[in-house]
Amino acid sequence: MNIAIIGTGNVGGALALSWAKKGHQINLGVRDVQNFKGKELLNIPNVAVFEVYETVSKSEVILIATPALSTIEVALSLGDTTGKIIIDSMNIIMGKGPEGYTNTADAILENTQTNDVVKCFNTTGFNNMQNPLYGNTPVDLFVAGDSLKGKEIAIQLAKDAGFAECYSVGGNDKFQMLEQFAWFWINLAMVQGQGRDIAFKLLKR
Repeated sequence: MNIAIIGTGNVGGALALSWAKKGHQINLGVRDVQNFKGKELLNIPNVAVFEVYETVSKSEVILIATPALSTIEVALSLGDTTGKIIIDSMNIIMGKGPEGYTNTADAILENTQTNDVVKCFNTTGFNNMQNPLYGNTPVDLFVAGDSLKGKEIAIQLAKDAGFAECYSVGGNDKFQMLEQFAWFWINLAMVQGQGRDIAFKLLKR
């Protein structure tokens, strides 16, 4: 699969590494191809870098992993996204997000040409994307969105990144709930002092 990653920081970098190891072609989308965070990713097979619009044109799936404040600017920079799947991994933190929106995925939907937008990879820390194993047990992820095709791809990519399962929590109306779930993790990890090495696992009896 050809995957565009917009945002080459902690989350984007961790997923780029995992997906490239699984044989996916990773196309990093950056403003300056000579100078960008995560340049060391180019040492990995199956990873290339292009300007954002070119990265999008070469890819079927787009992961957006930038600060939430940049959501609309990034969405508008993607170029033609008709027929593309966009996975939104962002969260509005401390009210810092796209003006007029309660979550980043709705802003992406209203500022791109695709309806295949899902929210995933936002409910845990990047350290759990680097290593989703706790002992011998891989942890779980969650996805929301109306797009069945988008959810199917996100679930497969979660498994490719080493997660056990990626459970659907509903449609577009659950975008904000997933961001609140992310806040639950952040509160436990940072505010309550549990540390970053915590994760969620859905257990069934």
